[in-house]
Amino acid sequence: MQLNGLIYSLPKEIKLLLTAFVIVLSIGFFTGLLFVNQTSTANPNGIEEQYLGNENDEEATVMKFKKTEKQMLNIVHSHILSMALIFVLLGAILSTTQLSYKLKVFLMIEPFLSVVLTFGGLYLLWKGITWMKYIVMVSGTLMTLSYSISALIILKQLLFSKKVKSE
Repeated sequence: MQLNGLIYSLPKEIKLLLTAFVIVLSIGFFTGLLFVNQTSTANPNGIEEQYLGNENDEEATVMKFKKTEKQMLNIVHSHILSMALIFVLLGAILSTTQLSYKLKVFLMIEPFLSVVLTFGGLYLLWKGITWMKYIVMVSGTLMTLSYSISALIILKQLLFSKKVKSE
C-alpha cells in the first residue's frame, strides 16, 4: 500500500478532522512545555532541583522537596503511556504525508527513543545519577523538535493542496 502523499487525496471532512486534532494536540503539548518551564526553569540544574529538591539551598526562593518513589513512578508511567499514544497517532498521520522516506521514518521513530530517554532519565536522575539531567535536556529538546516539525509538515499538507505541475 502506498501511503506517501495519501494525505492530499483524503476527503475534506477527514482533513478537517485531522487538522483540528493536530491543532488541539499541539495546544496540549505546548501547554505541557509551559508547565515544564514554570516548574524546572528548563535547564539542567532546574531539572535536577525539580526532582531531587533544594532543601539545602538557603538562597532558594521556592522550597522544593525530593519527589517520593510513588510520585516518580506516577510521573514516568503516565508520561510514557500518554506520549506513546501521542506519537503513534502523530506518526500514523505523518505516514500519509509526502516526505522523503528517511526523514519520515526518523520523525516517526525518534520521539519514542526520546520519550524513553527523557522519562527514564528523570527516574535515573532521581535515583542519583545526576548526569542524566543532560540526557533529559537533550532528549526532551529533540522530542519537542520532532513533534514540532511533524505537526507543521502535517498541517501544511492538510491545509495546502499539492500543486499539480502543468505540462
